[in-house]
Amino acid sequence: MAAIVLIGAQWGDEGKGKATDLLGEKLQWVVRYQGGNNAGHTVVLPNGETFALHLIPSGILTPGVNNVIGNGVVVDPSVLLAELKGLEDRDVDTSRLLLSADAHLLMPYHVAIDKVTERFLGNSKIGTTGRGIGPCYQDKIARVGVRVADVLDEKILTQKVEAALEVKNQILTKIYNRKGLDPNEVVDGTLELAEGFKHRISDTRLLLNQALERGETILLEGSQGTLLDVDHGTYPYVTSSNPTAGGAAVGAGIGPGRIDTVLGILKAYTTRVGEGPFPTELFDEWGAYLAKTGGEVGVTTGRARRTGWFDAVIARYATRVNGITDYFLTKLDVLSSLETVPICVAYEVDGERVDDMPMTQTGFHHAKPIYEEMPGWWEDISGCRTFEDLPKNAQDYVLRLEELSGAHISCIGVGPGRDQTIVRREIV
Repeated sequence: MAAIVLIGAQWGDEGKGKATDLLGEKLQWVVRYQGGNNAGHTVVLPNGETFALHLIPSGILTPGVNNVIGNGVVVDPSVLLAELKGLEDRDVDTSRLLLSADAHLLMPYHVAIDKVTERFLGNSKIGTTGRGIGPCYQDKIARVGVRVADVLDEKILTQKVEAALEVKNQILTKIYNRKGLDPNEVVDGTLELAEGFKHRISDTRLLLNQALERGETILLEGSQGTLLDVDHGTYPYVTSSNPTAGGAAVGAGIGPGRIDTVLGILKAYTTRVGEGPFPTELFDEWGAYLAKTGGEVGVTTGRARRTGWFDAVIARYATRVNGITDYFLTKLDVLSSLETVPICVAYEVDGERVDDMPMTQTGFHHAKPIYEEMPGWWEDISGCRTFEDLPKNAQDYVLRLEELSGAHISCIGVGPGRDQTIVRREIV
């Protein structure tokens, strides 16, 4: 069996946790392949229990599934241990969680630098979560990072931390007028935390490729979304990794030829957290309605999400850059009780119609949405379990999004629960 990539097709927060949970019983492995604890997945079980996951893959909630934090992830040890404890306190079996030896560790100095840098930028801030993700990836690319495997060799860990703090402390003390960090305290603290996860460190690349050879099914789970990709997103208001489908093979350590399905997650409207352009953003009562009805608050940050109507330009772009084969449309139920539902089908940029993503940052900043309006529906659709159960206007809305997005909408979420899903076409 080949691998499946799960990718957010907007700015994140599309409902990837729900999709992973739906597929969970058909999977043998779930792999988180990029990002850190700057994103969150919410999963609601049939009994109504809600779990918010940040570092750990959503497959942890499905018995028998092997879960991997891949080499492309940056891991804050204290967050990992706290999340594990939270799950274990709720009787979730975490024994099948493995941690790539090549994942990078997020260190205390990454958090310190992230926070002071963002404050220093003022009105030019990127809108980071302040959790040190960007500085950790910077060290990775600069080849001065600390990897998970380094906790197994105190000498190497000490050398790396001392070398890093020679530079970081200069930045903290001389540029930002902050107190420097003691390298011995950082090393001791890291080794103490490592006692809680050392037994999970594995050559996950080898294990995943062996699993594929055995015919097992692997889901590669990204965080954030397409428009936050450092290469393909709305730069510079992006994350520091590649959540697009191309990053999945790199972040998990398998060959791209192993991937045969790319499942994109689309919200039935659009949201964004943090700074940056957002063509369909609403500042009126409809924006407030979507935020309140959809419960639009960030799982990780607690920040209110910006809301807007569905943007088909973004969806087409996501289909193209990810090679999306199927879509999972979430939160269709939030749009019930609207007289009409607008869809952004194109942009107006400098007086001209643009049907695809503008090439330049300036063009996207100046993009004005061109809307097409669909008739709404008043029925409660949370109990629908087949496409035919949906009101005709809801069906028409889904089919129009499918046409505009360029990929089949195979699943539809009509509520937060695991069972509140319509499956039009099986993914696995």
